Amino acid sequence: MYEDLPAIADPQTYAVIGVGMRVHTGLGSGFPESVYQEACALELTASGIPFAQQLPISVWYNGRRLSTSYRPDFLCFDALLVEIKALQRLGGAEVAQVLCYLKAMRLSRALLLNFGAARLEYRRLVRTPDAMP
Repeated sequence: MYEDLPAIADPQTYAVIGVGMRVHTGLGSGFPESVYQEACALELTASGIPFAQQLPISVWYNGRRLSTSYRPDFLCFDALLVEIKALQRLGGAEVAQVLCYLKAMRLSRALLLNFGAARLEYRRLVRTPDAMP
């Protein structure tokens, strides 16, 4: 089971949302995702938030590693997956993508940031214990 929960209860997620807000305030909307990714990396560094960018994540099936891999935008605090989008509006496909990343990485928390709208759009997703492998 997955839940979409408010970020205020999670200080790490809250800090990353602050990064997104600063980037969106500085750039506005209209740029491609790569611009927001680069700006977020600069802002994460300036904020002292530990992160890794574009880590290859393997997918396993029946004990075998598949040749397909995922590359989420950021892993912050070694536990919070962050995916960047630049769309008019987030939809089910973007949420499903992030949930697949959580499952493949065996993580419980993710943040989906969308810079494509007039205001920063964000969704905090939590993979509950009963959804864990």
